[in-house]
Amino acid sequence: MTRSTTPRRVLARTVGVVAALAVALAVAPLAGTAQAYSAASGTLSFSGDAGEPISGGQSYAYTAGAVQMFDVQGSTDGNSLTVAVDAEQGTLWRLIVAAPDGQKLTEGTTYTGAKQWPDAQPEDPELVFSGTDNGTEKWCNTNSGSFTIEHIAFGPYGYVSELDATFEQYCNGSTVPLRGAVHAVMPEPPAELALGMTVDPEGTAEVPEGRITVGGTVTCNKPASVSLAGQVFQIQKKGTPGASYQTTVACTPGAPVPWSVSLTSQEPGTSFQPGTATMRSRARADDRDYPVTADTGQQETQITLSKS
Repeated sequence: MTRSTTPRRVLARTVGVVAALAVALAVAPLAGTAQAYSAASGTLSFSGDAGEPISGGQSYAYTAGAVQMFDVQGSTDGNSLTVAVDAEQGTLWRLIVAAPDGQKLTEGTTYTGAKQWPDAQPEDPELVFSGTDNGTEKWCNTNSGSFTIEHIAFGPYGYVSELDATFEQYCNGSTVPLRGAVHAVMPEPPAELALGMTVDPEGTAEVPEGRITVGGTVTCNKPASVSLAGQVFQIQKKGTPGASYQTTVACTPGAPVPWSVSLTSQEPGTSFQPGTATMRSRARADDRDYPVTADTGQQETQITLSKS
């Protein structure tokens, strides 16, 4: 299921608005990213001297496992990432960094001249660090700065497996910088959703009603809600009965999960009869871990309808 990547500047604007609202960001993953997972290990630390607006001249440090959430999410194209730390009720921090448009975040690279939306232009890297500290909003109307990706490892669809980065931000024209560092090791990337679908070569036909029952099985390597759609038609001397179908199957790993549909012809003046028919089928399901859709593609099968 490939879904287009959300433009990173849209992500930054979204986070900026939501950071002002504070709690809405507490659990919701950002669009165009993988599902949120708690880091296996990680730290976020930052500090600033007196007069720095975000830190207020204080030092902060958070450790994965000792906070409610410590998550790193990457965009599907590897252009940007978001670090989300929810320490406790009323205290949360968000770091967004992004390479210039069309580029992937690269290990060993220092990105200078970083700005936040809407000041960042397509050729600029982007940096946003903001949050809510004990219920008090901490947000820059304008900023500038830089960040270094010391180490980064990607999994499927921009999943960030490992991250070591440092950043420096100047908020609202302040000459006093905020400096921070993030280190994270995420769980092993989940497997990508794999779907399988079969169509039973035999079905039944009720005479004279013309109702047929056809089906098959679906398989998956992790739980998924599978949408099945297709058509059945039968070429006869006096016409071509046909019908479309759509159904949903709750698939779980292990044994194949059966599915079936009962249909009558949607073509006026025709009805299905015992004999040979053609069935076209397709299965799709959203991957619960990645912003993509698994798709078996359309399959065409000749089936035999027996009188029931």
